[in-house]
Amino acid sequence: MIEVSSASDIGRVRTSNEDSYGIFSPAVYVVADGLGGHAAGEIASRIVVAAVHDMANEGAAIDTVTLKSAVLRANQQVLTASAGNSSYEGMGSTATVLHVDEAAGMAYYAHVGDSRLYLLRRGVFRQVSRDHSYVEELVARGELSEAEAQHHPRKNVLLRAVGIEERLHVDGDSFPLEAGDRLLLATDGLTNMVDDGALAALLGGDFANVASRMVERALARGGSDNITAIALAYEMP
Repeated sequence: MIEVSSASDIGRVRTSNEDSYGIFSPAVYVVADGLGGHAAGEIASRIVVAAVHDMANEGAAIDTVTLKSAVLRANQQVLTASAGNSSYEGMGSTATVLHVDEAAGMAYYAHVGDSRLYLLRRGVFRQVSRDHSYVEELVARGELSEAEAQHHPRKNVLLRAVGIEERLHVDGDSFPLEAGDRLLLATDGLTNMVDDGALAALLGGDFANVASRMVERALARGGSDNITAIALAYEMP
């Protein structure tokens, strides 16, 4: 059984919500954070969610390869839209997509950008996805600490995103689930405002409306960006 909680908010600073998200049968979840300003980022993130929706509706078996293909399809669709409309030039989006196969007890994901997938298991909270950002590369090379990365002026510079280049490498993997696992998909409007400890405490507590409470916490801390969260609680079928 999967229990789901989701929420999205424009935040306290932005004039539009360029985040998009989707929850589709069979147990497919996606968050996308649009890039490019004006209406263009919103268009790009909607294209990502629509591509994932189309994939979920095809009725084929879903695994990591299927999820990656949906993101790659979105990449081509965003590039085509950009080429056909000068006001969309340079638009792009993050994409974090998850499928839970309840029968097999497996999770599959695909990911590009700096939206995130987290897993809370037996009290341990960890980031499953890896940010495709300039700052994350500095951390990986040991040139910057995690604490320094949080406040780096180029924190939001992405090295990979949907709709920026023809050749896009999409991360993806799978992992077995355990009873009691909780998962979180979130855009950086949440993760930049609320630290891991607070997210873990919220995710591990009362699950009712937990995504809304995460959004409220981000708003209370400034809400400097659009905020989106999808939280999942997994129990064995």
